[in-house]
Amino acid sequence: MSFFKTAKPFVIAGPCSAETREQALETAAALSGMGIQLFRAGVWKSRTRPGSFEGNGAVALGWLQEVKRLYKLPVTIEVAEPAHIELALRHGIDALWIGARTTVNPFQVQRLADALKGVPIPVMVKNPVNTDVDLWQGAIERFEQAVAAEVAAIHRGFTGYKGVAGYRNQPNWPIPIELKRRRPELTMICDPSHITGDRGRIAEVSQKAMDMHFDGLMIETHPNPENAWSDAAQQITPQQLQQLLAGLVVREEFTSDMTGLMQLEYLRQLMDSLDAEIIDLLARRMELSTQMGDVKRACNMTAFQPGRWREIVETRGTQAQARLLSKEFIVELYERIHHESISKQLGVLEGGVLPAVRESTTPT
Repeated sequence: MSFFKTAKPFVIAGPCSAETREQALETAAALSGMGIQLFRAGVWKSRTRPGSFEGNGAVALGWLQEVKRLYKLPVTIEVAEPAHIELALRHGIDALWIGARTTVNPFQVQRLADALKGVPIPVMVKNPVNTDVDLWQGAIERFEQAVAAEVAAIHRGFTGYKGVAGYRNQPNWPIPIELKRRRPELTMICDPSHITGDRGRIAEVSQKAMDMHFDGLMIETHPNPENAWSDAAQQITPQQLQQLLAGLVVREEFTSDMTGLMQLEYLRQLMDSLDAEIIDLLARRMELSTQMGDVKRACNMTAFQPGRWREIVETRGTQAQARLLSKEFIVELYERIHHESISKQLGVLEGGVLPAVRESTTPT
């Protein structure tokens, strides 16, 4: 059995930072009876601005050794430099994770992968801060080519405008879904602490992750979150974690309920039929876009017309709301459709420029 498939959900919990020996041991003592799979703690903390608490470094690794010895909890830390890896291995750390700010840099990822060549230690790779599934997948593959153990993915959200939809980091669920589509065997862990930045929403996002077939959760847990030295707003107490896990509904991908399977298959057939109609309608819409390109070429008009686009956004958004659809969803969908439509029209305009026009714009 793989390292990450020993439980559903696979739970990783512990403080954002290992602040003191007493704090690390107190948290571990409270978590030791909950059946969590990994105790997490930040040892080196990459902070946005200088002067913030940046972790206790190597001295905290000794505290984690005590956590392992006293409470029989496997431990995991974030590493960002080859020197971090060397120290982690020397102190018997059981698993490593790669932070979002490191994943975004393929050069640094490769340096870390080289430092782990042939080492039998599991590695978890957080998504990069920007919404780039290829970058995330590439980092995972670099570690898969190096380590002699399993590599997993951690979804911690993506950097966006602060406060949008109430998240610290936008979840942008289609990105981890696409990664899972490409790599269905890959263990996918959700980090609701960093996604929400708000302890009041951690349970909500944790349940959503389970509903979306994630394999595990990484939740920051602190005995006194309000006084935490870093990320205080997104940490919960061990007692709150216990309540969250007890209330979690863990769903399965498959079922043996034949009635349910038959109903699901019927609905899927209806959906497949509708999808075929949607594709046919989109093809017809693009044919109209090409015809509009011909008219605009003949009339010497631009492909993009802001007034018309504003009208589309307003009318389609209103129609969506009338049908109980999300306006944001429909506008985002039409942005893609509109972009393709403009591309079609540009193809007509650029492919239909007369030679005389080209000559008139060429310097003599």
